[in-house]
Amino acid sequence: MSRAGRRAERLADAADARLPVLEGGALLRKAFPEHWSFLLGELALYSLLVLIVTGVWLTFFFQPEMREVVYAGSYAPLRGVLMSAAFDSTLRISFDVRGGLLIRQAHHWAALVFVAAIGLHMLRIFFTGAFRRPRELNWAIGLTLFVLALAEGFAGYSLPDDLLSGTGLRIAQGIMLSLPVVGTYVAFFVFGGQFPGHDIITRLYPVHILLLPGALIALVTVHLTLVFHLKHTQWRGPRRTNRNALGKPLLPHFTALTSGLALTVSGVLVLLSGLAQVNPIWNYGPYRPDVVSTGSQPDWYVGFLEGALRLVPAWETNLAGHTLMWNVLLPAVVLPGLLFTVLYAYPFVEQRLTGEWQHEQHLCDRPRERPVRTGLGVAGTVFYAVLLLAGGNDIIALTFRISVNALTWVLRVALVVAPVLAFLVTRWLCRALTEAECRRLAEGVSTGEIRQSVTGGYDSDHEPVERFRPGAPRRPLTGGRTGTPSRTPRGPARPDR
Repeated sequence: MSRAGRRAERLADAADARLPVLEGGALLRKAFPEHWSFLLGELALYSLLVLIVTGVWLTFFFQPEMREVVYAGSYAPLRGVLMSAAFDSTLRISFDVRGGLLIRQAHHWAALVFVAAIGLHMLRIFFTGAFRRPRELNWAIGLTLFVLALAEGFAGYSLPDDLLSGTGLRIAQGIMLSLPVVGTYVAFFVFGGQFPGHDIITRLYPVHILLLPGALIALVTVHLTLVFHLKHTQWRGPRRTNRNALGKPLLPHFTALTSGLALTVSGVLVLLSGLAQVNPIWNYGPYRPDVVSTGSQPDWYVGFLEGALRLVPAWETNLAGHTLMWNVLLPAVVLPGLLFTVLYAYPFVEQRLTGEWQHEQHLCDRPRERPVRTGLGVAGTVFYAVLLLAGGNDIIALTFRISVNALTWVLRVALVVAPVLAFLVTRWLCRALTEAECRRLAEGVSTGEIRQSVTGGYDSDHEPVERFRPGAPRRPLTGGRTGTPSRTPRGPARPDR
């Protein structure tokens, strides 16, 4: 061994004596799944890293103040316009700081990808049943990460104090006011007085750069620690059981794979930042309470709240001298609260109903094997999609030249009917696929041999599925070839009813 090799070995031994670095080599041999769907979590992680790096850079130039200044920067159409210092500094980052627009747009694109990756990762976990014992806590942590990502995205989206983000803050203030009894006090405390106040940007800034990022990093650390401790779930297959984990070892295979993914994510985000414009605040102008920009659309991850607000009719009631604004309270407070309560409770409820809470589950389900769970997941996705469409009903109506009122009523009906139809159709498809697979497995696997009957017809020979398990004796096929399939056909697990 060379001198450098011996030095590296001594360094590794010294580190292992003080920290759980190697753990007898078990850590370096830890198996990671090879399927692409397991990389969605890494996609979210590397988007978060890009967010942190670009966010730190932006803090050197952004001024979180609402004092009024007169713009005198490079963007000629806004020269001489009265605006907040926050909006002025954002324009300066975009037009006067070298590389500022690239970094600002990379930060925004990374935020969009981060929330999307978490959402897709949670869907993968839901449809495959990877939330079951012993991973219920990790499911709750991941769901909390998603909620914090939504809050972090909205806080950052509001900081530039442009007309679009100011409209979003106005909606947020309306949601606060809809809270019974305490709504007025909450809104007054958050905004530091009557809307728009003078403190909201100053208060959002530490929340955006300190409180929420700290909580995100802490939860990500706990989440990854639990993933290492509990080991990954895996798809069923040859030699894969609840007692083992097969896949690529941490070093060198998975390390090379995940490093390549990190570089790819960073490169794609930078490429998007240079080629695809996002959040052009100079087109919106500074926020004014008496102006709302035409076609205002929030970022997609809060679009479902916008759609819910647009679909609920204008219902208000007076109770004990207090006005209850149901058209705001129901879609913006009650609906999200119920949605996330159901998501937090679902792993425990399903396992109680199916009796799986008594044993650990380390093998993933195929969605078709769980028709009820898959149907509920598709129904929830359709419900979200209808709300997202409703958030842009004015743009859709203008683009296709249809009545916005008629479109709103169509979406109201679809919000109730479409998820139910999606659940029924999905459950039927899952059961049909499972039954077809059972019939195919009952017939056996084709051997490739063709026989001619006395009547002149042709039939294909089939062998029982057990003949094709690993280690079974190989049977010559027609034409002198031998071999067995590389994957073991397995019967479907008992579907939920």
